[in-house]
Amino acid sequence: MSLNEGYHNKIEPGAGSAGDDQASGSGNGSARGSTAGDGPSHSTQMHQQMLNETTYLKPSKQAYFSDEKVLIPDDDRTNIGFSFRKLWAFTGPGFLMSIAYLDPGNIESDLQSGAAAKYKILWVLLWATVLGLLMQRLAARLGVVTGLHLAEMCYRQYKRLPRWILWIMIEIAIIGSDMQEVIGTAIAIYLLSNKVVPLWGGVLITIVDTFTFLFLDKYGLRKLEFLFGFLITVMAVTFGYEYIVSAPNQGDVMKGMFIPWCSDCNSDVLLQAVGVVGAVIMPHNLYLHSALVKSRDVDRRQPKKVSEANFYFFIEASIALFVSFIINLFVVAVFAHGMYGKTNQDVLDICANQTMYEDAKLSFTDNNHGNDIINADLYKGGLFLGCTFGAAAMYIWGVGILAAGQSSTMTGTYAGQFSMEGFLNLQWPRWCRVLVTRCIAIIPTFCLAMFSKMEDLTNMNDILNAVMSLQLPFAAIPTIAFTSSAAIMGEFVNGLGNKIVSILLTIVVIGVNLYFVVAQVEALNIEGGLLALVCIFAVLYILFNIYLVIHMAACMGNKRLMNSRWVQRFVLPSQNSFSIKNANSTYASELTLNDNGISINAFNNPQRVDDS
Repeated sequence: MSLNEGYHNKIEPGAGSAGDDQASGSGNGSARGSTAGDGPSHSTQMHQQMLNETTYLKPSKQAYFSDEKVLIPDDDRTNIGFSFRKLWAFTGPGFLMSIAYLDPGNIESDLQSGAAAKYKILWVLLWATVLGLLMQRLAARLGVVTGLHLAEMCYRQYKRLPRWILWIMIEIAIIGSDMQEVIGTAIAIYLLSNKVVPLWGGVLITIVDTFTFLFLDKYGLRKLEFLFGFLITVMAVTFGYEYIVSAPNQGDVMKGMFIPWCSDCNSDVLLQAVGVVGAVIMPHNLYLHSALVKSRDVDRRQPKKVSEANFYFFIEASIALFVSFIINLFVVAVFAHGMYGKTNQDVLDICANQTMYEDAKLSFTDNNHGNDIINADLYKGGLFLGCTFGAAAMYIWGVGILAAGQSSTMTGTYAGQFSMEGFLNLQWPRWCRVLVTRCIAIIPTFCLAMFSKMEDLTNMNDILNAVMSLQLPFAAIPTIAFTSSAAIMGEFVNGLGNKIVSILLTIVVIGVNLYFVVAQVEALNIEGGLLALVCIFAVLYILFNIYLVIHMAACMGNKRLMNSRWVQRFVLPSQNSFSIKNANSTYASELTLNDNGISINAFNNPQRVDDS
């Protein structure tokens, strides 16, 4: 493993309760000091060692890539320059990660920003995507270099209580995202069925379709990645079609994208810009990406191979997020061109001779005789497109939203599985994991769909974006902490420039998101005892963030904190794993077994997919 000697512990697989004492060790138990002639007991120790260095779970209980890895082609004959064969082998994890940038919550945020600010805050979307790429790069590097994903590293680096708090917060983010996906899918089904399937029926359908799609991963890792690629293509084609038929002014689009200014923007537009940032950068996506990169067979014995993997994963993630940005741009531009400045009555006039006029009359209403500016959402967006460009545009919009909801549902399920696997050293059967998460998301959504209006469903997206914004520090701070620790990353540790940039960007993003949360809380007009509870939560939230920042500073090598008795007792693992003596890591996924002449096939023989 790339992980430092301090993490080579000999504990029983599944001994999650000992987590506080598992963070580090002397390294003397490493299998490299043994020989193959020690008999069956030695083989058992080698098997335990292999499990401990990846996860404490049995290989058969790990995530979907545990029994299948993509083999990276060896292009030594073309050792100079760039290899498209290798890029193709590394292609997959970044596109799965990018789906979180295209979930129904993001799509609704896009159309709202276009309707509220036209093209003025396109540059916010662009730079939010760039910031997301920088954070995703760090998460991917952690998984590649160490062979452990972010949740597994949290299990080794945090005390039990903060580890549980982190897990709960990430689960809240995953459930919040899942609720948005349920809402988006239900609205898409409602549109595509021409209201034959009611909203609550669409909510229930999401239980069945999720299980159906999850069974598809039985057909192989690469086929699953192709499925996600197909869904992204569906979104690109459908939203691209809307962009072409609406024909926005290309000059205005380019100006809004590259000129970082917003003239004559009121507080509503500012809040919309903040909402774009909060919707794009999602906390559980860092946990997901750090795990997905483990699906490639990288030889960690060779720093050159690790560096190569980091390079190609970064290129792949850049391409994937560029595609996601273009799709988001399509949505913003379509509604900036068509909806900006329009009142409800304006849309009703457009719909007058269309088959969806009666639906429009029920949706585009206000208490000001139709003179209020449109409060856009996914459903109104579909009706507007249908009235303006014909019924085909509405159904194509529905197909795009359906693809967004389905793809993000599946990636959210994997993120939840990795989270539970890493934080708790616990693996549920995937159907059980999906059932619990989806039921938690469906119950409140079903109640709203059954007993409330469409507006109540779509308004919930703003609340959910605020909830997920609160969780961002619980992914960003650990990611920066671990990738800035020489003991964990060895020679691949973040440099000074990387540390400064990542910290500053994280501060900016978290500050922006907190502003959005405060605005949402103020809009709810909370009073009395509920306000007191909110204030208590805010104090605890700030204290826990301070705790994480102290841990991050210790990871970065702050001697005063590392030597503090209080920090050693309450913050750092029981045996300090940040010593410089552990920084010289080796980089090998199968080093301890293969170097001792013990066949890894005796314990775990992952199927390799030759991508050449």
